[in-house]
Amino acid sequence: MASASIRMKLGVSIAALAFAGAALAQTPAAKPARIRGDIVSISGDTLTVHRRSGDTVTIDMKQDTPVTAVKNIKLGDIKAGSFIGTAATTGTDGKMTATEVLVFPEAARGTGEGHYAWDLSPNSTMTNANVDQVVTGTSGRDLKLSYKGGSNTVTVPEGVPVVTFAPAARADLLAGKKVFIIATPVKGTEYAASRVVVEKDGVAPPM
Repeated sequence: MASASIRMKLGVSIAALAFAGAALAQTPAAKPARIRGDIVSISGDTLTVHRRSGDTVTIDMKQDTPVTAVKNIKLGDIKAGSFIGTAATTGTDGKMTATEVLVFPEAARGTGEGHYAWDLSPNSTMTNANVDQVVTGTSGRDLKLSYKGGSNTVTVPEGVPVVTFAPAARADLLAGKKVFIIATPVKGTEYAASRVVVEKDGVAPPM
């Protein structure tokens, strides 16, 4: 049982690392599509997803396409020294407020590091960084973050989704489940999946 548990944890870490590199790293030469929506069906290697933008797309799913999930953790689980990815919006006062936080496993530390534009909501950003300090306030917790080339502070209000990676499999790709997919555009509404994060145990991918 112990060895099986170790293998499961290792598998999640490796999947998380691979996903993080593809989903969160920003490079000028490669800008994969991020697909958010609900699974309509899966038939063979074809996954059909109704996107939150309103259109329906088909996604080629190879048998070895990594599939993972996320699970809820507590805001208090974020400690100084954690490596996180957080989508946030910036108010007129210049302060950043998180809309979700992903705590990476240690194996994925450093992937996608930096601060850049994100498409979760209008004018949102993504910061992948080390947590230098956690300050508890009346509106949540302020995370003082540092990354190569800069630093910032993000306020995480109570109730904002805080998650980390969890095991999942192709069998979890069921109609009605929410997904977050990193995919390469093929043509029109056709895509080829690189990584898939699927809703599991009632926890939908918030990123």
